[in-house]
Amino acid sequence: MRRALGLTGLTFFGVTYMTVITVFTTYGIVNQVTGGKLPAAYIVAVVTMLFTAASYAAMVRKYPVAGSAYTYAQQSFGGGPGFLTGWVMLLDYLFIPMINFMLIGIYLNTQFPAVPVWVFTLAALLLVLLFNVLGITLVNKLNIAIIALSVLLVIVFVVLAFKQYLGGDQSVGVLDPFTFGEGGIGAIASGAAILAMSFLGFDAVSTLSEEAKNPRRDIPRAIMLSTLVGGFFFILVAWAGALAFTPDWASLSDAQIEAAGTTVMDSFGADWFTALFVAVYVAGAFGSGMTGQVSVSRILYAMGRDGMLPKPLSKLHHRFGTPAVAAVVVSVFALSALFVPFDTVAFMISFGALAAFAMVNLSVIRSYLFPKGGRARPATFGEVLRYGVAPAIGFALTIWLWTSLQPVTWIVGLAWLIIGVGVIAIVTKGFRKPVPKMDFSEGDPTTQQIDALGDEFPLEGNRG
Repeated sequence: MRRALGLTGLTFFGVTYMTVITVFTTYGIVNQVTGGKLPAAYIVAVVTMLFTAASYAAMVRKYPVAGSAYTYAQQSFGGGPGFLTGWVMLLDYLFIPMINFMLIGIYLNTQFPAVPVWVFTLAALLLVLLFNVLGITLVNKLNIAIIALSVLLVIVFVVLAFKQYLGGDQSVGVLDPFTFGEGGIGAIASGAAILAMSFLGFDAVSTLSEEAKNPRRDIPRAIMLSTLVGGFFFILVAWAGALAFTPDWASLSDAQIEAAGTTVMDSFGADWFTALFVAVYVAGAFGSGMTGQVSVSRILYAMGRDGMLPKPLSKLHHRFGTPAVAAVVVSVFALSALFVPFDTVAFMISFGALAAFAMVNLSVIRSYLFPKGGRARPATFGEVLRYGVAPAIGFALTIWLWTSLQPVTWIVGLAWLIIGVGVIAIVTKGFRKPVPKMDFSEGDPTTQQIDALGDEFPLEGNRG
């Protein structure tokens, strides 16, 4: 692939993937679950994600290649656990473009009710496929424009929200949205678990390791920066909205919950702002869907290259250098956005994301403190804190959120995992052959390419 992205481009990619107005993607669902305590749920989610983002940063220094959690778990625990991690992670990556296409249709239909939702959804899907095939440079330029529009909308929204709060009913205290509601910490955890999908941007950044100019230096920085920037805007928007608009969320219709953004904007009594919000939100959803498809096509590319999925997935477009076959496969899967329920898609994204996050935290502990073949020297106190304690905290917090998801999510997720075991059985001829994985030995061409990067972070633990 072409190395075209620096720190700024990578950070923009991560923030665009999260999109600073993605708060309104699950705004209604999480407010229902938490009893209007969306900001509190975001605080819990941000803290958890910062620990996990640090683990991603540590792993990408060791393995700066495409594949994300799939590669990290594969190199740390073996081909089987690695593939199953990537397989479960495919849930969130395959559903991310889908939910954005659905949202584009839902929100545009609120402004143009004569046009069916599916028409907007299908048009967005085809445009995203086109941009993905054309290449990462074009995607990067679109990301910058989308972020600028999103930040502008957020600023206007926050100003209007606080103006409405200060000039109206102030029965809700300024800090009330950050407290636990009637559901207690359990409801907040359930909400935070759903919000995990909002932070997939830092995982998406790690999938671009083979398209970054200096992956070991810039990818870790971009992961942390995108998490901090995205988390700040999420909390700010959720807080402003909670002060300005406090309905009985349980009494709202399904349509009002799914398009909660317009429900909130309508409360301002300014039609022009609702129209502006829909326009910018659709642009943000388009950008998120576009970057989401870019990321999942790279994961399918990595799995195809390793032999765990059909080899055609690893083919690059002869002119643009992009995994075009993988992009088409993702688009075909995304067609199910035309009939799958919205809330089901949201829950499944979080299931796959949290499963991958948990494995990445464990991979740091294994790779840095207990590498294959043993360490050349005992770990220092600082290394134990950085590569042992911090990932362990991230793992515990992630598992806590993961177990807070709804039961139906677990049923679908476990069924998907069983299918993944079946794929392994087919590839390994009934588990008689080892699961294929990328070779990081000295003679492997991929390793030689990585070593040629020439930065200060050496490969450890999987040499020879």
